[in-house]
Amino acid sequence: MRHGVGGRKLGRTTSHKDAMLRNMVTSFLKYEKIETTDVKAKELRRVAEKMITLAKRGGLHARRQAAAVIREKDVVKKLFDELGARFADRLGGYTRIVKTGFRAGDSAPMAVIELMDKPEEKKGKKEPKAKKEAKAKAAPKAKKEPKAKKEPKAKKEPKAKKEPKAKKEAKPKAAKAEKEAKPKKAAPKKAAAKKEADKAE
Repeated sequence: MRHGVGGRKLGRTTSHKDAMLRNMVTSFLKYEKIETTDVKAKELRRVAEKMITLAKRGGLHARRQAAAVIREKDVVKKLFDELGARFADRLGGYTRIVKTGFRAGDSAPMAVIELMDKPEEKKGKKEPKAKKEAKAKAAPKAKKEPKAKKEPKAKKEPKAKKEPKAKKEAKPKAAKAEKEAKPKKAAPKKAAAKKEADKAE
């Protein structure tokens, strides 16, 4: 019976599959992100997370167990010096698999597998909600203070607007004065015309 036999065969012999996974886990821990088929990524995750657990445990025995799988000494050093400390507070779930589409040649589903908690992500992490709420409470208080700055509304200049009206009133008065002055000049002309008419009679 086939009880307790886990994992995927991946269409390879056992020796070929094991060699491939050793190469993949070495590259994965070296570059922290690789693209492969979705099925291989899920199989790689099992091996990679065991290596990180060994790094968290530490010690010579754990280092030798990891070196039996990982093919490069520099990657083993990085695993125990950097990655073990990075994931010290995380209880499992050290990797993330993101599906990226289908391969052009055979339409195999592809995926990117990467480590969680990268140093870049930690720098760009959003602030906790408690800090946001504290800032939100402090911000309205600062906004309430500028109430005294409502003086510009009172800077209306009704006097300046009334001046044009006075000018308009002045113009009609000047026009009336001119009209009144003109008839006075015309009156002597009418009188002269009447005199001429009387003489003609």
